[in-house]
Amino acid sequence: MLQATEILNASILIVDDQEANVMLLEQVLRNAGYTRITSTMDPQAVRALHQQHRYDLILLDLQMPEMDGFEVMEGLRDIEAGSYLPVLVITAQPGHKLRALQAGAKDFVSKPFDLVEVKTRIHNMLEVRLLYQKLAEYNKSLEQMVEERTAELRESEARFQRFTELSSDWYWEQDAQGNLTRFSGPVAEMLGIGSEEEPQRWNAAERALLDAKIAAREPFLDFIYSRANLDGSTQYLQVSGEPMFDNGSRFIGYRGIGLDVTERHRAV
Repeated sequence: MLQATEILNASILIVDDQEANVMLLEQVLRNAGYTRITSTMDPQAVRALHQQHRYDLILLDLQMPEMDGFEVMEGLRDIEAGSYLPVLVITAQPGHKLRALQAGAKDFVSKPFDLVEVKTRIHNMLEVRLLYQKLAEYNKSLEQMVEERTAELRESEARFQRFTELSSDWYWEQDAQGNLTRFSGPVAEMLGIGSEEEPQRWNAAERALLDAKIAAREPFLDFIYSRANLDGSTQYLQVSGEPMFDNGSRFIGYRGIGLDVTERHRAV
């Protein structure tokens, strides 16, 4: 919600070629408590003024010589492209109201002025304008937070990847059906993936224990199992893994790291 002071501190530009109208609107606004009021009787200066000051509200007379209010709004749309055009038009011509709204104006006031109506419409337009600005700032801040968080996650993932590459021979991920979906290092070579003889080469008891942990969705740390190589020697592999779940707590697979610890076991 907006504070009353925020609305009263909004910047307002009065555009009218009649000095009497300018003075009347200035008096109405000051009596209502508004403090940041600017005026001009030169419609050709409006675009540059708004470019420099970005007014929260422009009170724009439509009937002016040399350059009417519709031409002024055309120039303002270049500045506020795709954004909120903060224009309240002032007209004595009822037929101009619809055209003004179609041109981008957000509201209108009819001449001669009804002072209560003028103050109400100005207040309402400023409230909408300032809320629009707050929403735009919030969205920009949110986008920045998402970008920063995404960058942090990518960096974290990169650090994790580097860590696993340094601390293991391979990194692996598998889906809920046990299919490898992501890996680094010689996983296929180390695990014998794709070999028709592979199922017979694992230590059956050790592999059954590992499969039971995976079936139970349990994490495992430094689990060592062995297999017989084709040359008759025994290879020892150490793996650590954890189950992965999506945001709905649905199991989607496993990820982990592995080491060939054959030399370590031979040295014992």
